[in-house]
Amino acid sequence: MADPQNPGAQLIDGKAFASEVRARVGRQVDQLTQRHGIQPGLAVVLVGEDAASQVYVNMKAKKTAEVGMQSFEHRLPADTAERTLLDLVRQLNDDPAVHGILVQLPLPGQIDSEKVLATIEPTKDVDGFHVVNAGLLSRGQLDRALVPCTPMGSLMLLEHQLGDLTGLNAVVLGRSNIVGKPMSQLLLARSCTVTVAHSKTRNLAEVCRTADILIAAVGRTRMVQGDWIKPGATVIDVGINRLPPEREGEKGPLVGDVDFDAARRVAGAITPVPGGVGPMTIAVLLANTVTACCRANGIAEPKG
Repeated sequence: MADPQNPGAQLIDGKAFASEVRARVGRQVDQLTQRHGIQPGLAVVLVGEDAASQVYVNMKAKKTAEVGMQSFEHRLPADTAERTLLDLVRQLNDDPAVHGILVQLPLPGQIDSEKVLATIEPTKDVDGFHVVNAGLLSRGQLDRALVPCTPMGSLMLLEHQLGDLTGLNAVVLGRSNIVGKPMSQLLLARSCTVTVAHSKTRNLAEVCRTADILIAAVGRTRMVQGDWIKPGATVIDVGINRLPPEREGEKGPLVGDVDFDAARRVAGAITPVPGGVGPMTIAVLLANTVTACCRANGIAEPKG
């Protein structure tokens, strides 16, 4: 949608596009139920009482139910032993009604997150964090991998905005296993020329200015300035950072890794924060669960 303050910029409406994706997933769930008698199931595990995690888990459960899937919630106390959590994950691995497993991060200090993620059956790893899925993605086998939700959501927004990405210069600012690395692999699979940059990159602003596509996923408030952006570039801001509140007792506003007000005067298109990449994450999680369900049952993924 056009930005009235700068007609040259396009705001990439992730909220609206995510709604379309969820509607498509809902139709696919209907097809699976009506034609095959199968209802996809997503299990979400929350350990502890982290406020932000509780909000995310509640939202995931709500959206799962809205598209007609089964939602299995497991809420464990903060002092849960690692062994107890691993036993639960193994039970979910063996449960044929569960097609996707998501363990909400972060986990309490007594639990090794890597060990937990490694215990999830790769074919049910709808977060796409297991090393098997990471390996399949790195080899370009997207037809076998389950891909991390935020990078895939970002790619979907890019293709919706730009169409064919072949030959475009892409800079991924950030090298995390959750966003930066899988994002770079997805862009390579779309035949982009990809640079992975980070806080230690020399002449970082200069590198960013080479990008036709700039993905900001470094976790630093408004790190990317307007003069870091190539005129007309497409900017995907993955960052979610909360500023200090303006009044006592209120929550501070959410902002991204990009100085949005400055960037939108230069960029050709840009995602806002909130309302950009964030809504896509849950939408892709639901889509991944349908994919996992179809693969588990040896049937083609429904279309439309």
